[in-house]
Amino acid sequence: MDCRNGASGRPAPSSAGPTGGSGSPASRTKTRDLTVGEVLSSFTDGPETGIFTDGASEGNPGPGGWGAVYVVENEIVEEAKGADPYTTNNKMELTALIAGLGMAPAELPIDIYTDSQLIVNIVTKWADGWETRGWTKKSPGPIANLELVKGAHALRRQKPLARIQWIKAHSGYRWNEYADALATSYRRQVH
Repeated sequence: MDCRNGASGRPAPSSAGPTGGSGSPASRTKTRDLTVGEVLSSFTDGPETGIFTDGASEGNPGPGGWGAVYVVENEIVEEAKGADPYTTNNKMELTALIAGLGMAPAELPIDIYTDSQLIVNIVTKWADGWETRGWTKKSPGPIANLELVKGAHALRRQKPLARIQWIKAHSGYRWNEYADALATSYRRQVH
């Protein structure tokens, strides 16, 4: 998750010290965008198998990007990224999750990681109820990004063995940092 120039929604930094995980350097992605090469040479911690997704926006709304990477035992199986000139962080997070769900094999259990607790809750807790009520919430107001929510929900149903998990942002976990580098790559191409 990344909303530079706006409220980030990121958890407060850990009091565990200057390293992320169990020994990787503390993430530099909080202060500057890293390339995927810099991520691979800097970080080693975190899960070695799974699908990692991330979205970013500069301003909220503003230009943004998303990234997803599928890895098995630290080897990249597939990756995807995209950008939008005027979007929100949540749209990019949902777009990344949809791409990640698309990568997930239907016949194998797999963890799909996102650093957005909101997106985890939307897809794993709230979407079923919203669908039951005709895609309305109990509280007043529309469901934000409804078409993306419906898309993520439908894909999750098609991939019942995929487990959507939260992973802490910018804590030095290699493949989450990699997904962040994919999501923020639009900045390196635009600026």
